[in-house]
Amino acid sequence: MIKSESGLTMNLRETTFGEFLKPSQIIFDLKSRDKLEAIEELLDSLVRLKLINNKNLTLTRIVDRENLESTALGHGLAVPHARVDTEGQIAVAVGRSAEGIDFDAPDGQPVRLIILVVWNPSLPGLFNHLFAGLASFLIKPENRFRLFNSRDKEELHAVLSEIRFSFPREDKIINRASLLKKLQDIEIRIRRAPKDRLEELQKHRNLIREELDQSLLARFDLLMDRYGYAVAEVVDGVCRSCNMSVSTQMASAIEESNDIYVCENCGKYLVAARKEKIAREKVEKARKEKPAAQAEKAVKAKEAGKKKPARK
Repeated sequence: MIKSESGLTMNLRETTFGEFLKPSQIIFDLKSRDKLEAIEELLDSLVRLKLINNKNLTLTRIVDRENLESTALGHGLAVPHARVDTEGQIAVAVGRSAEGIDFDAPDGQPVRLIILVVWNPSLPGLFNHLFAGLASFLIKPENRFRLFNSRDKEELHAVLSEIRFSFPREDKIINRASLLKKLQDIEIRIRRAPKDRLEELQKHRNLIREELDQSLLARFDLLMDRYGYAVAEVVDGVCRSCNMSVSTQMASAIEESNDIYVCENCGKYLVAARKEKIAREKVEKARKEKPAAQAEKAVKAKEAGKKKPARK
């Protein structure tokens, strides 16, 4: 259950995406050719339907969020979003682009389906559960195929209406890893930032915190206060916080996704280390080890020379 400040209660376990989406909120053929234009086109449709009343504020919040980190999920999908006062609980608009739009996606692919979500701040956790349901549904290739191959907005609406709000397991938070790691980086930078940088960093911090579930943030804050950090990377199957191996299944799942897991040994949130970072560390390690290896080789060669019998 989620209860708003006005006393409205929602049973999310019985909620589907279709309850917030009508065919009239779908633009089956977006005219826009770039990210900002597409977002504006979708917001205009919500204004016409009287589902939002402040387009400029909503656009600013969505663009701020995009500047922090692209909301493209990969596989031709993006979920731009913002937490802003709406006329109701949640406002959704969906846009389909046959040609695709550059959204700075992690896989470099153009986005063909945009699901724009604006939700009311008085309903904490609402977006997190919706996003978990979206991620669980969209990760399946057969579901993406049905979405991309829908013949009209009614068929597209029928497929999207199958999405249910989801409640991730306690040891797994869906598709939030990069965001939580970025929050930790910002919190650490705030501690030593000059005054002229604080406002911008605090703005980015607030954007992330508005989006994450309160129970996740409460545990994050507790770990930050106690240890100075809450998120640890997993490298070669080992938690960088406690230097203990995680299960093979968990290590594989972490490496192949943007999901957050919890270390069974130290309780820190676990995320996959960036491949570029691992590559840099290996190069640096090899560079440091090279002189030692060369010195050892020289010593062995010298010792071998001493043992060699003199010629007669």
